[in-house]
Amino acid sequence: MESKKITLSSLLAAIGIITGNVIFIPIGVSKCFPVQHIINVIAAVILGPGYAVAIAFCISLMRNILGTGSLLAFPGSMIGAFIAGFMYKKTKKISLAVAGEIFGTGILGGLLAFPIAKFIMGKNLAALFFVVPFLISTLGGSIIGYFILKMLDYSKATK
Repeated sequence: MESKKITLSSLLAAIGIITGNVIFIPIGVSKCFPVQHIINVIAAVILGPGYAVAIAFCISLMRNILGTGSLLAFPGSMIGAFIAGFMYKKTKKISLAVAGEIFGTGILGGLLAFPIAKFIMGKNLAALFFVVPFLISTLGGSIIGYFILKMLDYSKATK
């Protein structure tokens, strides 16, 4: 079972890294990446919080190395993935995993992006500057992730 989880993790990370070059929404110094939220929700439900956070970290790291992401990718993606995985693990409800991703990325990640932008990237922005773009990005991606999981559940692919 462990090798299946590692294989799926690798595939999700590869999808995230590849689509990072193609699908993103530039907003100020951030690059909003809805595919990350799709992957976070799917990984959180199928693999759990630890794998979801590891996948989010790998995607953020590789996007930064390849120049397709910014340092702001780390707080939003990893916090959202953890809370989504934690919520699903405790409740077994996909809708609460989606809510966890939206809250973790949109609110907490958006707030934690401020000190990174200010102190590490040297950008002088308002504290709530990233909350709205992060929320927009995570809303779309999380809802798509929800429907993908529902289709997989309906087809019994995840059983």
